[in-house]
Amino acid sequence: MSIAHIRAYLARIDRLRRTSGSSTEEIVREAFKGLLSDWADGMDMVLIAEQPLATGRGKGRKPDATIRHSIRVAHGYWEAKDEGDDLDAEIETKRTLGYPTTNTIFEDTREAVLWQHGAEVMRRDMTDPDALHELVAAFFAYEPPVIEDWRVAVRQFQHDLPEILHELRERIDAAYAEAEDFQTAARAFLAHVQKTVNPALAEPDVREMLIQHILTEEIFTSVFSNAEFHRENAIAQQLYALERLFLRGSAKQEMLRALDPYYTAIKRAAVEIDVHHEKQTFLKVIYEGFYKTYNPKAADRLGVIYTPNEIVRFMVRGADWLCREHFGRGLADQGVEILDPATGTGTFVCEILEFLRGQPEIRRKYKEEIHANEVAILPYYVANLNVEATFAEITGQFAEYENLVFADTLDMTEGLGVKRGETPDLFGSISDENAERYDRQNRRRISVVIGNPPYNANQQNENDNNKNRTYKRIDERVKDTFVRRSTAQKTKVYDMYARFYRWAFDRLSGEGVVAFVTNRSFLDSRTFDGFRDYVGERFGDIYVVDLGGDVRANPKLSGTTHNVFGIQTGVSIAFFVAGGRGGGIRYVRRPEGETAKEKLDWLAAHPMERMGFERIVPSKRGNWIDQVEHEWDDLIPLADKKVKAAKARGQDRAVFKL
Repeated sequence: MSIAHIRAYLARIDRLRRTSGSSTEEIVREAFKGLLSDWADGMDMVLIAEQPLATGRGKGRKPDATIRHSIRVAHGYWEAKDEGDDLDAEIETKRTLGYPTTNTIFEDTREAVLWQHGAEVMRRDMTDPDALHELVAAFFAYEPPVIEDWRVAVRQFQHDLPEILHELRERIDAAYAEAEDFQTAARAFLAHVQKTVNPALAEPDVREMLIQHILTEEIFTSVFSNAEFHRENAIAQQLYALERLFLRGSAKQEMLRALDPYYTAIKRAAVEIDVHHEKQTFLKVIYEGFYKTYNPKAADRLGVIYTPNEIVRFMVRGADWLCREHFGRGLADQGVEILDPATGTGTFVCEILEFLRGQPEIRRKYKEEIHANEVAILPYYVANLNVEATFAEITGQFAEYENLVFADTLDMTEGLGVKRGETPDLFGSISDENAERYDRQNRRRISVVIGNPPYNANQQNENDNNKNRTYKRIDERVKDTFVRRSTAQKTKVYDMYARFYRWAFDRLSGEGVVAFVTNRSFLDSRTFDGFRDYVGERFGDIYVVDLGGDVRANPKLSGTTHNVFGIQTGVSIAFFVAGGRGGGIRYVRRPEGETAKEKLDWLAAHPMERMGFERIVPSKRGNWIDQVEHEWDDLIPLADKKVKAAKARGQDRAVFKL
């Protein structure tokens, strides 16, 4: 940050004093908070206002701000005082109450004092731009030892993991080739997951699930002190049984020894994170980093990126408001069953539990009416731990989360008949826990489908051998609806997020809400005109928040700066209401040049019920936005695929039929 930012802060302070006529802490502290927030944002940190301290003598106290690193370890703290206070006396009072002084700025808009390692290290005049710049720069230059250890460990992990993976795969190859007991157990496990997870799974998938299981056990026990799920869950138990057949004695410890610094750094960082939901974020950061190092192709195909809390919170509260607005009951009410079909690390379920905090219905909802699916073993583990730990933190009681299914949602087509009163029995006498969860979910009548499904339509490089698989039933539904209604010559409506929309629309049991954050291409892409035509007819109420950030459409934008996910593809949040009042399409878009941080701050400050939506009437071409109409489509074409296929008898309008 430059001295110009300091001068801008001083100018804002001056304006606040002149316009308010006051220099009290409540009036002027926002200016310094803005300075710290901007500085933190530029260093991949985040400022959190008035977050209670959760450990030590200061437990329950609230510094004016906590600045946290991207892995959620606290970098430092800020405390603002009034000009009329005795700053030194106030500092001593805060220290006595247990406020941290490892890296803390105390200030009263006239003087700033920096404490580090429990002692005062700098005192500067805040009206002197150069002096203030020196103090703030020293505050942000401080690096907690745990962060330094973390950076070193991550670099070492990225270096050592390929060799460990090579050795682990060789051991599994040998077990498949030589160990009959392992072969028998592996075949049985594959048959099980083909029935309960994904019929397209094969032997290589079992190998990868086993590898992820082995590599991540230590991560979970490091982050959560009571991570018994990793041993008690039915899927995990079967993977442990496979592991014991080829990794005996100290072989596992010897093979993973090179990763000890990484696991140790995780454990040290976890101890430093004293707020439960920050620990969740930490685990998500680990998950994303691990997956992209371990298997970057799968990370791309599965959309491995966690959803910012501001988006999740906005969507959960928006879904609740829409249910109340259109149906007279909210997420907490009995009978409103909620499903996250691509839960990842469980972010949406955890936020729903936070939304229900303090309400007596939370236990019933948790046990019976909040459902989630995940198809990859690592995020499945993470989601279980996150959700169970969140419920325990909120209620003070541990309870197993029995509604998370290890399954590929797009294969769960049996449950699509529930809206017609059907109760499919998919597994018959199979009694395995995951199969029971799968069958139980298919019997439920779902009212709200919410989440962040994968986005990609194709691999980034045609040589990557990383294409999405096909889903016979869902792809037929996409073809019969979105594609059939399209006028585009070529369509990519088999994009993963379009498939999830198709599945979710069919999964609703009558009235309800589908709420997804996805690629924004359905808003204006020609290939999605059939999608727009279908949803416009099916849903009487559609709400869209267009967050933009499409770098491919506007090269002047930066994915890391302007996109809420830091990606190249534009993003939108959409709510489709079935059986509502019939108010049509409502749309709001953020300014093209707005940064990701500005968009997230805006979402945090603007709930749906107070959002200024614009009503949209689709054009005759099926456009929702950028409705520039022309006469070209009214002219006779040279050739037309429908004319060629003789599908437009009596309406042949083409110069050539072939």
